[in-house]
Amino acid sequence: MYVKNRLTESLNIDFPLIMAPMFLVTNLAMMQQGMACGVAAAFPTLNYRTDQELRNVLDELNKLKTKITKGNYGVNLIVQRSNPYYEKHLQICVEKKVPFYITSLGNPAKVIEQAHAYGAKVFCDVTNMEHAQKCYHLGCDGFIAVGQGAGGHAGPFPLHVLVPALKNKFPDKITIAAGGIATGSSIVSAMVLGAEGVSVGTRFIACTEAKVSVEYKNAIVNANMTDIVLTEKISGTPCTIINTPYAKKIGYKQNWIERLLSTNKRTKKWFKMLVQLRGFKNLEASILPASYKTLWCAGQSVEHINDILPCTKIIDRLKTETAVALKNINAANS
Repeated sequence: MYVKNRLTESLNIDFPLIMAPMFLVTNLAMMQQGMACGVAAAFPTLNYRTDQELRNVLDELNKLKTKITKGNYGVNLIVQRSNPYYEKHLQICVEKKVPFYITSLGNPAKVIEQAHAYGAKVFCDVTNMEHAQKCYHLGCDGFIAVGQGAGGHAGPFPLHVLVPALKNKFPDKITIAAGGIATGSSIVSAMVLGAEGVSVGTRFIACTEAKVSVEYKNAIVNANMTDIVLTEKISGTPCTIINTPYAKKIGYKQNWIERLLSTNKRTKKWFKMLVQLRGFKNLEASILPASYKTLWCAGQSVEHINDILPCTKIIDRLKTETAVALKNINAANS
């Protein structure tokens, strides 16, 4: 299935899908399969802790990009000051001329300026209109509308409110829907709302290429939407996870001392850095086989995930389901 719109044209892809960047999940093999299928794939730069590892992955992706006619890749940068890798990772990505960026949790001004200097695109994660307005004034190319039900740092508003609001206020910018999308019919519903593409994450945790534990993948397959809860324990910012016994044991809220340290001007940056470091270490332990620290990030779209498949099969299914959903809509209206 081929879709032509501003997103597919600007990223040189044939289907308006971004394989969402997932911390400790997205890897080179997943990226390569997504690109080969004609979609856009993105990974968090934090998945690679040494400069050389990041450079090597970008070299491989750039090499593949020269061999395919459709398909693209990008990176996700956490632009908060509490991310100690931000400045160096941006420098490396600019050096390697990454085609597009997704920014999260902070001010994207520096990314937009440096990316636009060589023609790259920048899409900013937004969960509300206030942050979208700031990104708009900074000159972003579009928004990832992160709504309720998204995996990771989900937004407070449903997509059927957030997407049209962004589309109406910023019609000159591309809007990409994220949150609760794992089927072709949900892709079509997002596009009916005004999105020009979708960002899909949780569905790809249950892929054969992901190097996470079988326990994590099976949890994705077996969970339903009521099993997804918000926790502040990983990064300090509410994050969606599967409600495992371990998650229940450690609780979901920061205590009053943690909240004080995370809001005080003097301690905020350093405490958030500490919380994130601790949370990331717990997440790293969680993806290993037989780990008792089962902090498994996931969105409410687990409701629609019933199998573990190769990335190519997942993408082919999404394309087929999208075509069928569009056909059904046309038939209903004829």
